[in-house]
Formats: sequence, C-alpha cells, structure tokens
Amino acid sequence: MTLLLLIGVFWLARTGARLTGAGAGESRGVVLIDSGHGGSDPGKIGIHQEKEKDINLQIANRLKKQLEKNGVQVYMTRETDTDLSDGTGGNSKVQDLKRRCELVRELQPDCVLSIHQNSYPEEAIHGAQVFYYEDSVEGKKLAEILQRHLVEGLDKTNHRQAKGNKTYYMLKKTEATLVIVECGFLSNDREASLLTDEKYQKKVAKAICSGTLEYLDSLTEKSKGSAES
Repeated sequence: MTLLLLIGVFWLARTGARLTGAGAGESRGVVLIDSGHGGSDPGKIGIHQEKEKDINLQIANRLKKQLEKNGVQVYMTRETDTDLSDGTGGNSKVQDLKRRCELVRELQPDCVLSIHQNSYPEEAIHGAQVFYYEDSVEGKKLAEILQRHLVEGLDKTNHRQAKGNKTYYMLKKTEATLVIVECGFLSNDREASLLTDEKYQKKVAKAICSGTLEYLDSLTEKSKGSAES
C-alpha cells in the first residue's frame, strides 16, 4: 500500500508539472535518483568503517538540489535511512530492489541515476566508474557522458571507462535509461576519506549533475530535430 501511495504521489506531481509547464517554464527533464541500500542494508563498509548507504544518500541529496536548480524535475527512491521493503522476512533485499524497479516503470523518467560506492580487496584500486546495461544504447550514451564528467571533475588520472553489465539487478530488470554510478572505492584510504567530506561530495554531485544535464539537453535536441524533419 505504501508503495502504491508513493507512486500515486509521484505520478500526480509529474503530470501536474507537465500541465503547468507552459505557464511556469517547462521542465528540463525528469530524473529519478536511486540512493542505493538503506535501512538494515548498509551496503559496503569502508576502510574507516564508513557505511555506503549513508554516503549514497548524502551525495543523492546534494545531486537532487543541483539538478533542481537547473530546472530538472527530480524524484528519489528514498530520502531517509530506510529501504522500500516491508522489513520482514528473509527476502527484504529482493523486495526492496523489486519496488525500486516498480517505481522506475511507473515514473518513466528520462533517466535513472543509481548512486553507489565501490569496494575491492586491493586497497590501491580507486576511481569513479559508471555502469550501464550492456544492450542499452541510451544507457551507454549516458554512462559515457557521466564517466567523462566524473574524470574531469574529480580525478583526471582516473583511466576507468564506462562499462556494460548484464548482472546488476536494476540494470537487467528495467527498460529505462538507468546507470549505476560508483562514485569511488571505500576500500581505498584516500578515496574513502574524500567520500565522507562535504566539499568532495559536492564535487561528485556537481560532476554527475553536469553530465546529466548534457544528456538531457541531447534528448531535447533530438526531439527538436525529429519535429523539424
């Protein structure tokens, strides 16, 4: 029931914005920000005991503000330290992921940004990286744009590239233009410290925001071209 109410509120708000767009200025696009993990699921635990779920939400909230300042209509899968499951039974993680995917299908945003943090057994490994569904042309386009902005905005020595994937649940269970943004490695001493720093989180959010805006603007140009032809 809670999920249905959330979907109803999101849908009405989105529809209302479209109806009033002519008078208040049209939205630059619709984006769903998915802050990974939450509640009883901490996600990765960093080298300094950082919890991924907390960093995900902090960056997601900063990203939301920046996108909204640039005329984007933003929705969030979560805004507090919780998840979308009922919190009971042994399948709460699966239920949480399924409900996130349901929101994606119901909202039909222009793109979905799923915010996460990475980890690896070797501490030296570092660098932001964006994943997309391997067969998604638009997903690849968005991921490559975001990867470029993350490298330019955070670490120009980062040689990681956007990477296709067919195993991540949300990538394979939705048809939306959805990317997994791994903002850095919590297993790396320096990067883990940076990811908990407010100024650095703002830099991460700024890089993701600028890349998202570039992608949304390309959709607008594409629509204009189709209308004129």
